[in-house]
Amino acid sequence: MADIKPTRSEFIDTKRKIKLSQNGYKILKMKRDGLIMEFFKILEQARDTRGALMTNYQRAQEMMAIANTIEGSIGVKAAAFSVRENPEITLKSKNIMGVVVPQIESTQVRKGIADRGYGVIGTTPVIDDTAKAFEELVEAIIKSAEIETTMKRLLNEIESTKRRVNALEFKVIPNLISTRDFIKMRLDEMEREELFRLKKIKARTQA
Repeated sequence: MADIKPTRSEFIDTKRKIKLSQNGYKILKMKRDGLIMEFFKILEQARDTRGALMTNYQRAQEMMAIANTIEGSIGVKAAAFSVRENPEITLKSKNIMGVVVPQIESTQVRKGIADRGYGVIGTTPVIDDTAKAFEELVEAIIKSAEIETTMKRLLNEIESTKRRVNALEFKVIPNLISTRDFIKMRLDEMEREELFRLKKIKARTQA
C-alpha cells in the first residue's frame, strides 16, 4: 500500500467510499433478487407458451396432412395463395425493473372465413380448420417469441447485476476496508510518534 497517502482527508474520503459502496451493494442485491423473482414468473409463462406452441404445431401439422389428403397439395396451395392480408406485427417495449423487454402486438392473424380470400365455394371445411390451426400456431409463435426474448434479457441483466454485486462484496468493499484500516494504523503511528517527539522536546526544555 505504498501508493496510499495516510492523511486525514484520505481517511475520511475512504470511509465515504465504503459507505457509498455498501449502499450500492444493498441496492444492487435488492435489484438482483427482484429480477430473479420476475424471471421465475416469466419462466412459468414460458412453460405454458412452449406447451401451447408444441400443441398448436402438432395440430397444424395434422390438419395440413388431412387437407393434403382431401384437397390435394394443389388445392391447399391455391387456398394459401388466395390470402389477401398478411398478419401485422407491432413491436413495442416495456420496462421490468430497469430492463427493457419487448411487447409484441399482432393484428389480422385470426381471420373469418370471408377474410381468408379463398371463399367457401369449391373448398371443404377442412381448409377452414387447417387455416384456423395455422393462425393459432402463428399467435403461439408470436407469444412465445415475446416471452423467450424477455427471459433472455432478464437473465443477462441478472448475470450482469450478480457480477457487480460479487465485485462489490468480495473485492471493492474489502479493499476499501483494508485501505481504511491501513490509513488508521498509520495515522495512529504518526500520532504516537508526534506525541513521543513532543515529550522529548518537553523533557529537553525542562532539563
